[in-house]
Amino acid sequence: MARRRLQQKGNLYQQGGWWKLRWREDQLLADGTTKYGWSKPAWIGPALGRGKMTEKEAQRTAWDNFLSRLDKNMRTPQTVMTVREFAERKFEPEHVAMLKPGGRLHYSTHLPIVMDGIPELKYRSRKKPKPGDPPAQPVTRIAGIGDMRIRDVSTEDCQRLISAALQRGYSVQYATHIRNCISAIFSHAARKDWFSERNPAKRVELPEMVRREAHALTFDQVMKLAAALDPLTRAIVLCAVLTSMNIAEVLGLRWKYVNISNVWATVDGESLPPWQIAVRWQWTLRQFGSVKAKKRRRQVVIPVLLADALSVVRKRERFTGPDDAVFASRSGRPVDEKNIMRRRLRKAATALGMPWIGWHDLRRTFSTLADEVGMTAGERQATMGHADARMTAHYTRTPSEQARAAVERMALLIGGPGKVN
Repeated sequence: MARRRLQQKGNLYQQGGWWKLRWREDQLLADGTTKYGWSKPAWIGPALGRGKMTEKEAQRTAWDNFLSRLDKNMRTPQTVMTVREFAERKFEPEHVAMLKPGGRLHYSTHLPIVMDGIPELKYRSRKKPKPGDPPAQPVTRIAGIGDMRIRDVSTEDCQRLISAALQRGYSVQYATHIRNCISAIFSHAARKDWFSERNPAKRVELPEMVRREAHALTFDQVMKLAAALDPLTRAIVLCAVLTSMNIAEVLGLRWKYVNISNVWATVDGESLPPWQIAVRWQWTLRQFGSVKAKKRRRQVVIPVLLADALSVVRKRERFTGPDDAVFASRSGRPVDEKNIMRRRLRKAATALGMPWIGWHDLRRTFSTLADEVGMTAGERQATMGHADARMTAHYTRTPSEQARAAVERMALLIGGPGKVN
């Protein structure tokens, strides 16, 4: 624990024609111990030339802006560790390592940018070097903050890094990821009492993000699209449109979590009612993982149209066991979402005048069509697994009969009347 110290007068001095101020403070070292040393000098104002400040004026400014806030009984010792050292010793093992594979991949991509800076050239040749080729030139990077002490990083330093990314052609979304990465580092430092100032990334400014136009299919478009697809792709599309699952959750389905029968089933110690799917897993980065949030652990209704499509898929010769993927490829692993989109779904959709189609458009279609047939906002939130507790607190994980009826009406409008045996 740092010793209790009274407020101090600091050391005001001239250097290079400027008034500067430094003060004694507790400093947190890389090994977790503290020492009492001089702070980094703070600029007070000019000591020479136009607008120069007298010593008394400089003392008053120093008191108002710095010394009056330095009550040592209230301040947390500031770390002298660099951002890179903190990321390697604290942030990555204590925060990043606890994330899902997608989160770890996200930080592995953006942490080098934060530490070393933005490459001066965005695009570089990806051709493999051949024997005799001259050695590749090192990548020149600018505006990284990795070698700065955590305590010294300011909003201006973060803004410089973000602006460099935008100036070199990186998207606003990419720049946002960089800012969020910086913010996560300082938030973790604050939680662990290694940093007590305002998060410097919070006040970084970004231009308005231009997103692609959002689309949702009509009942007629879903009906025509489903009719134009092969059985496997058709089942995937209907699963997304009629249950609201995203593509990672759809591909993460295994047969034991799909109950297309009239009797109750038990899976992993939980009861699964007839004609329902238990959403528990997702398929990302070529591996199964739990859904990304607790609210995404839900049960969704299987309407007649989807039940028929899944029954057709289950008639295949292989990969129909409880632990097999519902939408398996020839290798037994879930099909590749990019290949399905490019080779099958988008090809059929383009022929029908929907070249813009994407996986998220199908999830958005569920919300739009469910609203049209009268499903309440709360039921849509619960079925889609959104995290807004104000909307989902009044509902259980099992969909109500009202939700079942609404989904069945959607299925009837898409595929015509049917009956579950």
